[in-house]
Amino acid sequence: MPSSEVHHRQIDAIRRRERARARARAARRRGLTRLAALVAVIGIVIGLSVSQLSSGGSPTSKSSRSAAGLKSSLRERASSMPAVEAGQESWVLNGPLSREVVLPAANGRSLVVVGGLQGSSTTQGVYEVDPLTGAATQIGNLAAPVHDAAGVVLGGKGLVFGGGSATPDSVVQQLSGLGPRTGAPSAGAGGGGTGGGGSATAARLSPLPQARADDSAVAIGSTAYVIGGYSGSSGDAAVLSTTDGRTYHAVANLPVPVRYAAVAALDGRIYVFGGDATSGSRAGAPISTVQVVDPSTHSASIAGSLPMPLAGGAAAALGAHLYLAGGETVPPSASPNTVPRVVGTIYEWSVRTRKALVAGRLYTPVSHAGIAVLGQRAWLVGGETGPSSQTTAVQMFEPNPAFGIAGQPGAGSPYYGDTLLIADRGNNRMLVLNDTGRIIWRYPGPGKPPPPGGFYFPDDAFFIRHGTAIISNQEANETIVEIAYPSGKLLWQYGHPRQPGSAPGYLNNPDDAYMLKNGDVTVADPMNCRVLILSPSKRTLRQIGTPGDCTHNPPSLLGSPNGDTPLANGNLLISEINGSWVDEITTSGKLVWSVHLPIGYPSDAQQIGPDRYLVANYENPGAFLEFNQAGKILYRYAPTSGVGRLNQPSLVERLPSGVLMANDDYGDRIVAIDPATGAIVWQYGKTGVAGTAPGLLNKPDGFDLLAPNGTYPTHPATG
Repeated sequence: MPSSEVHHRQIDAIRRRERARARARAARRRGLTRLAALVAVIGIVIGLSVSQLSSGGSPTSKSSRSAAGLKSSLRERASSMPAVEAGQESWVLNGPLSREVVLPAANGRSLVVVGGLQGSSTTQGVYEVDPLTGAATQIGNLAAPVHDAAGVVLGGKGLVFGGGSATPDSVVQQLSGLGPRTGAPSAGAGGGGTGGGGSATAARLSPLPQARADDSAVAIGSTAYVIGGYSGSSGDAAVLSTTDGRTYHAVANLPVPVRYAAVAALDGRIYVFGGDATSGSRAGAPISTVQVVDPSTHSASIAGSLPMPLAGGAAAALGAHLYLAGGETVPPSASPNTVPRVVGTIYEWSVRTRKALVAGRLYTPVSHAGIAVLGQRAWLVGGETGPSSQTTAVQMFEPNPAFGIAGQPGAGSPYYGDTLLIADRGNNRMLVLNDTGRIIWRYPGPGKPPPPGGFYFPDDAFFIRHGTAIISNQEANETIVEIAYPSGKLLWQYGHPRQPGSAPGYLNNPDDAYMLKNGDVTVADPMNCRVLILSPSKRTLRQIGTPGDCTHNPPSLLGSPNGDTPLANGNLLISEINGSWVDEITTSGKLVWSVHLPIGYPSDAQQIGPDRYLVANYENPGAFLEFNQAGKILYRYAPTSGVGRLNQPSLVERLPSGVLMANDDYGDRIVAIDPATGAIVWQYGKTGVAGTAPGLLNKPDGFDLLAPNGTYPTHPATG
């Protein structure tokens, strides 16, 4: 990982000496990048900056549950109620938007965003948006601008029911031409440029029997159903059906008339979640009632209740599962003037038990967002984060058994069932979190004093000895320590605190200390231009590289190595700062292969598959790369703005759940990113806010996972 700011000048001096000795090779080397935090001014962005180039303690004593209580396989998890993977894209809408209709495009890959509110203005634009790239094209306009309408796709055409502008309306509009578009993107619903299309057509159809705004709609087969709503003076209990958008039939009456309900259909039944009551003692306030409509029997009944009153949520049927995301709530005992609170919980509704189980959380809590399903993934567009506060965020969620079981602690976590170790460098501490994000261990702490010389600048930390100990290199303290877990007892120490050097027993900015399976310790020593392999008795068994010469010429010379990951074949994967190289070198000092990467500061390369490697680019903005031994870039994550922008990330690893986790050092957070969508699906720490309170970090510089059986999912080749 990166060298300490404390030794910045020393690094520069080494560089100057190296250039003087080998000017002929100067063009092949890169200097160390500055380590000061850069201040980024991030505005509203247009377009996606993710470039997807391929698809692509006692360990249990501190766990949130015992190993015996966990499901043992993904198959078992999948047979229950899967939690969700939920995240937010780095690209954003061109402007805040809420209360719009979102439909799936005919191509099955794009979203069609229809109308809605921008500020206090009702819009009539119709946009096709690619949720993976953010590219948006205006494909037409509504015949009448509306917000708080409902919509479905029926027979390849969009139907938009009711809504309104100044007042509720009975208008029904049909949208033709929802297929793939070509042409220049236009400013509007999503990212893109200017200019636009305009090939979709909108036409008025026969109106609804009465004005309806704040309604919901769902399609079952070739029939659309309109549920709930408000006429301006009263709610409408009638559930209407139509097969053409021209004629309507009442199939049932809701037991509790509502507006702003979340609606989804499963197995021929329509589930109506919450909403604002339109009559009775709760009129105008969210309710927790769950209603079910069975069109085949022309019946509607109360199916249960939610854990809290909710209105303005978004529901989706994904496979055999029903999910409810977001919304706004007011406690049942609250006064009529209570301001609603927006929530980010995602529930899965159990049809069998009639209960809502927590399945995950939205990255940004929202209400009144548009929602559409593409495949097995739901997309939420825009929405409101509070009263009169709209958002430009685009979010997704999908069932993922690797993220746990709905209703279980940790549901929605990318490291469900495991514990997470964080080297919190700026706070001079290590933390262990369970999969609910709760701190369950910290070092130093009461009964766990720091080692002689102090615990300063923990750059990395990894579980060792089957999860009964932790090894951590203290970069600016020039030491490596092994700490018993969870007792905090010092087991082993190497180096001299605050005394850099290259003689036996000394280190200079030690980085990435790992324990091998035979008990030896390997460590990158970047200021000494070497990687060391140390015995438990602290004897140097092997030195790769030459102190005083940080030139890339492996294995005899290394350009300030900052990573030395042990591989399954027994070799080491070494990243060199100078020149941006990654090498595989045997522990006996033989070069296997070496590749130059098109980044400024490679950090801590990892192997994630046969001839597939992952490395962080420690710059601002930062990036992740997947590459092979030939240097081909297989995947790149490099957002330059938005929630995904990284500020000097120094370690990225692929978790068993398939997501990429990274410590975003100067972003003061640990993040997990879905490589398929580019969405941030988990975060610990508040972006750009350093602190010591729960939920805050200060320049986190390393992390590790521990499974309940005492194994290390991200580095199984270590001891």
